Amino acid sequence: MIALQDGNNFYCSVEASFDPRLRGKPVCVASSGDGCVIARDALSKKLGVPMGAPIHQIPPDVRRQITFRSANFALYGDISARIASILRGLFPAIEQYSIDENFIDLAGIPSKDHERLAAEARARIFKWTGIPSCVGIGPTKTLAKLSNKRAKSSISGVVTTMPDDPALLTYPVEDVWGVGRKLTARLGADGILTAGDLAATDVDTLRSRYGVVLARTQRELQGIPCAELEEHEPQRKEIMVSRTFGKDITSQTELMQAIATFAQRACEKLRSRQLQAAGVWVFIQTNPFKQNLPQYNPSKSFRLLMPSADTREILMVAQGLAKAMFRPGYGYKKAGVSLLDLSHMDIQQGDLFAGIDQRSKAIMEVMDRTNQKFGRGSMGFASTAWRPKGKSLEKPAWSVKRDMLSPAYTTDWKQLIRVR
Repeated sequence: MIALQDGNNFYCSVEASFDPRLRGKPVCVASSGDGCVIARDALSKKLGVPMGAPIHQIPPDVRRQITFRSANFALYGDISARIASILRGLFPAIEQYSIDENFIDLAGIPSKDHERLAAEARARIFKWTGIPSCVGIGPTKTLAKLSNKRAKSSISGVVTTMPDDPALLTYPVEDVWGVGRKLTARLGADGILTAGDLAATDVDTLRSRYGVVLARTQRELQGIPCAELEEHEPQRKEIMVSRTFGKDITSQTELMQAIATFAQRACEKLRSRQLQAAGVWVFIQTNPFKQNLPQYNPSKSFRLLMPSADTREILMVAQGLAKAMFRPGYGYKKAGVSLLDLSHMDIQQGDLFAGIDQRSKAIMEVMDRTNQKFGRGSMGFASTAWRPKGKSLEKPAWSVKRDMLSPAYTTDWKQLIRVR
């Protein structure tokens, strides 16, 4: 048996857990650049705020009722890690599926204790982090996901769904994990309207018309596991860092500074996973919402001679690609750096003419340890244009707009909550 724990309105709940003034009031979290809604609580949904809505398009009378916060991913990630730690103290194994969802292995736990332990997990998470959550239980991941959806409208917040549960006969097929809107329309034309209909469809017909992926979903609805729990994050094939700028960039210097910042951050992520990259891809974009201005959206890639995790090498390549693409006369709104063809650091391909530079790893380790101990940005490259300003960093002109950002409640000593 498998359970799925899901934090309710996770981003908004994290904001409200640290700021009691937000409780009982509509809250929305905005995307990078404070442009669009990427999370909303139940009260905001009742006001009719759609997911992904540009904030400036929300009617003024509705906007005045809502408290907006800039996305604080460092805070959300820290709370997510705390919730995972709580679950590991209760269950034999978990899979961190996303920032707000965790699959839980119930193997070896008597079935009579499943819902009791799930309720205990909900209580601990709420008491120790302030985040409300629901738990769905089932013999497969798909049924656990379906149960979690049902649990959101239940009193207990914990629901178990088995393959023969009558609830499947009324559960909309569009809400089944892995069935999107386009697929829902096709299924509806074939008379498949509920999860029960999907589970009862002839398997050969389903596979021939919709493919093996939906056939696996059907088997999971029938209680046959097709997706195992992944306790360890699978090795990534790509790492990307991209941002929407706080203002349109017309200067090559500012664009190079942004690309340098993204490359440095991507390399930090790379090394934290003990990976190295064999390729670099860079893109720059103008503002698609300003169609009255000329548009230009190029991208370029470069394959390294040898895989590397050295920020100096990747920084030089990324800036070279961006410089080759830059054209004056355009206002650039977004850019990104992606590291490709990732492999583990232990895999080293020798070169006939150039050996492996052992100093490279040592230099990067010093930089990473310094930033971990004293905070990100304590040690970096001058080309990023981030400069010390008192006890913080002075932001460059292109930096992402985050005017509604909440404090770093859990990751910065200077911003810890003070209780009087």
